Amino acid sequence: MRITALAGGVGGARFLRGLRAHLDAVSPESELTVIANTGDDISLYGLRVCPDIDTLLYTLGGGIDEEQGWGRAGETRRVQDELAAYGAVPQWFTLGDLDLSTHIVRSQWLAQGLTASEVTGRLATRWGLPEQRITLLPMTDVPVETHVVLDAEDGSQQAVHFQEWWVRLRAEVPASRFVVAGLDRAAAAPGVLEALRSADVIVLPPSNPVVSIGIILGVPGVRDALRGSQAPVVGVSPLISGRPVRGHADACLSAIGVESTAAAVAGLYADFLDGWLVDPADAGVRVRGVETAVHSEDLLMTDVDATARMAASLLALAERVRK
Repeated sequence: MRITALAGGVGGARFLRGLRAHLDAVSPESELTVIANTGDDISLYGLRVCPDIDTLLYTLGGGIDEEQGWGRAGETRRVQDELAAYGAVPQWFTLGDLDLSTHIVRSQWLAQGLTASEVTGRLATRWGLPEQRITLLPMTDVPVETHVVLDAEDGSQQAVHFQEWWVRLRAEVPASRFVVAGLDRAAAAPGVLEALRSADVIVLPPSNPVVSIGIILGVPGVRDALRGSQAPVVGVSPLISGRPVRGHADACLSAIGVESTAAAVAGLYADFLDGWLVDPADAGVRVRGVETAVHSEDLLMTDVDATARMAASLLALAERVRK
C-alpha cells in the first residue's frame, strides 16, 4: 500500500509515527510519503530553519524531545547563550546546539546549489527514514514564508513572521490575515504531485488546517491533484470540542473567519475529502458529502500505541469510503 500524507509539525509528526508503527505491524512493506509544510520556514543568524521538516525528521527518526514535541532530545543551548551574550537577535526563537547542526548543514548545502528537495533527502537519510520506507518531501523547492498581519491600536497594520506571532506572541494578538510570501511563484517540489496521484490512500493528519495543511494546499496543483484522486482522502480532526489538541489552530481559524469546530475544519477540505475521523466528544458531526467516523477513544496522542490505534481507525475509514 502507498500512503501519502500532508503534514505540519508536532501533531502531524506524532500521528505519522503512529501510522508507521501500525503499518509495520500489519503491512510492513507499505510505503509512506510525507509532503511537509515549508510555509513556516525562517532565516535566523544567517541559517535556514525549517521547523516542520525538522520536527518530522526528529520525530520519525527517533531523536525528538518528547516533552516539547519539537527540538532534539538531550539538547544543550551553549551556542544560543553565547549569541545572547553578543546581543544577537532574535532571542525569542531558541536553537539548541544539536539542532543548529541541522540548520548549518542545510544552509551550506543550499548555498552549494542543492535544492530544498535534495537537502531534505540527505537529511532524511541521516535520520534513517528510507529504511523505514518513509519518503519526506518539502511541498516546494521555492522559499516560502508565512507572515501574519496584525492590527495596531492606532489603526495601522504590521506584518510579522509567522514564527514570531506563534512563538513570541503565542498567537495572543489576533491575526487580521495571513500572507504567504513566495507562494505565487511556487511550484510543487519533484515527486509531490506524483505521490498524490499514485497513492492508494491520502491522509490528512491532525495538523493545523490553516498554516500547515492550508499552506500546502495553496501550492499550485496540489488541491487539483486531491480533487482528481481516485484514492480515498481521509483526515483526523485537529480539534476536540472546538479546542485544538495542541497549538493555536483556533486563533488561525478565527483569522480566516472559520468556526473552531470539527465540522468547520472538515468543510475546508470538503471539495476533496472522503472521510473524517473525530473524537467521541464530537460524535454527531456531519459534513455534506463526507463520511464521518468516531474514534473509539479520544484523539489525544498520548503514546505511540494510542496513536497507532488511531491510525488503524483512519485506514479502516479509508477502506469504507474507497472510490
